[in-house]
Amino acid sequence: MSQTLEDELERRHVCVTEKIALSGDTVQLLKPRSADALISEDDFVRDERLPYWADLWPSSRVLAEELGRESGGGASCLELGCGLGLVTIAALRAGYTVTATDYYADALDFTRANAIRAAGRAPATRLVNWRALPDDLGTFDRVVAADVLYEREYGPLVAGVIARVLSPYGVATVADPGRIAAEVFVRAAESLGLRIARAPEHLFEEGAITQRIRLFELHRVAC
Repeated sequence: MSQTLEDELERRHVCVTEKIALSGDTVQLLKPRSADALISEDDFVRDERLPYWADLWPSSRVLAEELGRESGGGASCLELGCGLGLVTIAALRAGYTVTATDYYADALDFTRANAIRAAGRAPATRLVNWRALPDDLGTFDRVVAADVLYEREYGPLVAGVIARVLSPYGVATVADPGRIAAEVFVRAAESLGLRIARAPEHLFEEGAITQRIRLFELHRVAC
């Protein structure tokens, strides 16, 4: 199945493989060679959609390392904005039962292919628009997202999604490198009955890239 899916992706895109360190191991992620080549004028005109999913962002790497230290024990995990699948791979390897979601169908395909490559199995996947969350998405013990607060409107949107899908005693983690909607997200989450239990900061340095990435950990107020 993995090879068939990879073959299909390579027919649709010019692909490369990127080696990424993860929890003392190396995973090989299949990805489009150029995210810019995926930009669709029609998509942008309709809802300013850009293919950010096709790049591997530092926040994803930091969040994946954190998940790699957990023990899922079969608990349910939802990723918001799975992109190329690195965080989903870490969650699968940690023993979570994962549902990966994204706004782009191609992101779901790359996530499935990369998860089979690196974790030996594919997650469940759903095409999800945060503005119109599926009624049957359900609730999850663990909710994770990396670098999803890059537009101001995404602060309340992401907070609203987490408030909808986080189980009563669940834990959510949002990795953020200081995007424009981060503080809006915190205020919106608190107004929806979520609390920031902690927000440790991690320094990411690689080549010319230096980012300070905060991991916002959220629980329900009653918990």
